[in-house]
Amino acid sequence: MTYSTLVDILEQNRNVDRVITHVDGENAERRVSYAQLHARALGILHHLQAMGAKRGDKMILFLSDNEQFLDGFWAAVCGGIVPVPLAVGISDEHRMKLLRVARKLGGPLLYTDGKNLERLRALAAEVGETALFEQLKARTFLVESIGDISRPGTLVRPNPQDLAFIQFSSGSTSEPKGVMLTHGNLIANTLGSTAVDQFTQDDVSLSWMPLTHDMGLIGFFIMQFANRVHVNLMPTELFVRRPLLWLQVAAKKRVTITCSPNFGYRHFLKVLGERRLENVDLSAIRLIYNGAEPISVDLANEFMTRLAYTGLKRSAMYPVYGLAEASLAVTLPPIGREYRWLKVDRRRLGVGERVETNPAEARHALELMCVGPVLPNMELAITDDARQALPEGTVGHILMRGPNVTAGYFGDAEATAAAVGADGWVDTGDLGFLHERELYVAGRAKEIIFVNGQNYYPYDLENIAQRAPGLDLNKVVAAGVAKPGTQGEQLVVFVLHRGSMEEFLPTAIAVARLINEHTGLEVGEVVPVKRIPKTTSGKVQRHLLEQSHLDGEFDAELAELARLRAAHGGAGGVSGSELEGKLLALCEAALPGKRIGVDDNLFEIGASSLKLIEIHESIDRDYPGLIDLTELFDHPTIAELARHLEAKLAAAK
Repeated sequence: MTYSTLVDILEQNRNVDRVITHVDGENAERRVSYAQLHARALGILHHLQAMGAKRGDKMILFLSDNEQFLDGFWAAVCGGIVPVPLAVGISDEHRMKLLRVARKLGGPLLYTDGKNLERLRALAAEVGETALFEQLKARTFLVESIGDISRPGTLVRPNPQDLAFIQFSSGSTSEPKGVMLTHGNLIANTLGSTAVDQFTQDDVSLSWMPLTHDMGLIGFFIMQFANRVHVNLMPTELFVRRPLLWLQVAAKKRVTITCSPNFGYRHFLKVLGERRLENVDLSAIRLIYNGAEPISVDLANEFMTRLAYTGLKRSAMYPVYGLAEASLAVTLPPIGREYRWLKVDRRRLGVGERVETNPAEARHALELMCVGPVLPNMELAITDDARQALPEGTVGHILMRGPNVTAGYFGDAEATAAAVGADGWVDTGDLGFLHERELYVAGRAKEIIFVNGQNYYPYDLENIAQRAPGLDLNKVVAAGVAKPGTQGEQLVVFVLHRGSMEEFLPTAIAVARLINEHTGLEVGEVVPVKRIPKTTSGKVQRHLLEQSHLDGEFDAELAELARLRAAHGGAGGVSGSELEGKLLALCEAALPGKRIGVDDNLFEIGASSLKLIEIHESIDRDYPGLIDLTELFDHPTIAELARHLEAKLAAAK
């Protein structure tokens, strides 16, 4: 197999006896052969070209269905059209992101379905972007319109240096950055990763990561497809609703390669509880990729220990480091080796500092996972602020260079200049150090909050929070705080407040509700602070607030807030119909430990997007097909939802 472009992969695999299996449930799946994928891509390309799509055009993919997504992705690639994958999500912030990206791209095509188009239309009207929406609509291809695809479009053969697709930053950002990846970049990363991880046609992969995420699209589709692996894809929403199904399917299909970021392991273990998976043999798994966010050593240990009885080998846990700018993988450990980590002093992780291992005081200890050496066909450097190389064991900026590395960001010369040096070295924005020639990621130079495997930019969250009455951007600081003994970061919002806690409580509730409603993120804590530390140039010093929080400086205020919240909390009882009582019971089961009243806003009491999906799944089980997930945003209290559902039930009679 010799590939130089993605089109080569599709064409050379068209007659290979392999299928892509879309797992829709325990005993439900759809199978698409490699030949069918090739034929569908060209058939859909004919329709795209008929509506005027041409080489070099950009096409936003805005679909939650994996099969439809792949159809559109490959149709675009075959026509020299540049796919731009964007997550559909469940909140308006995802649709706002689409509008911002569309404006940046300048007249793109949109490949979506009628339901998502209508939601986009409604949001555009609400935020005054009707003109932009109408431009998009004029170049929209609805998947429902696909009929006869027997006539192939005109294949456009790309060059390796041609743009293959644009990967926009995950999470919610005011100005999303679009990483430009060429065919050559993607092929180089596939070759480098294959050389280390030794993919073969006997491998069986399974992924629930979204195809809008680089690990999902590149790592668990393009790379596996190129190596003629038996590919299995599970919708992310299905994993969230039924996380145990992930490894049950893995056992049934004798999966050898799978993946998850921190939040997936945590979600799986929480739902598993004290139970054991019955009749599940995971001995075939040789690699479970662990990446997409800072890796928790404690969580990896817990997951592997809890599942040891299934035959899952400790050497299967595979911590990796990568990012879209590298077409995914940067470092990979040797296969077959048990994962390893170092215990370092968390106070000695600044740029230019020598790493201090095994600190005397436990409270200063931070465990950092080893993510292996750099890929064989690329280079990695640890540098100071002037991009001068630092010796092993010293913390610095992680820079990379190689044929898989992006040339920059679409339509953003400033961001490109900041990241890409004239010598081709690209700053990842992360800090780390080398130990025995292997990488340990220590922190972030750029301020990103990692929650549930996604990157969230503090400014965006602050911009949402400042909509609360009496607040503005100068009074709000969002940060990710990892408390000792916890697995991963929680979102903490610091708010400038010099009054009483009784006066602050409505603000805290409003801030948590706004962020939850707009992003689906659960706010761990809203903390009142008497001052916001800043540099002489006015830049907020988030790390000082984070450290003060870890040191317990705000414990008294938080305890007082908790007491007030409990006193003002929901009654916990049923007021009204029998339906309210049933919905209350479903919500209490999904949100253990929360005091819930029928008039309480679910967002205000901390219902994350994961919890909303769990609640929706329970409702759909009792009242199938009547309530759409997004309707929970429109009817966020149990009383409102009960009235809405009663109307649906009456109409269905």
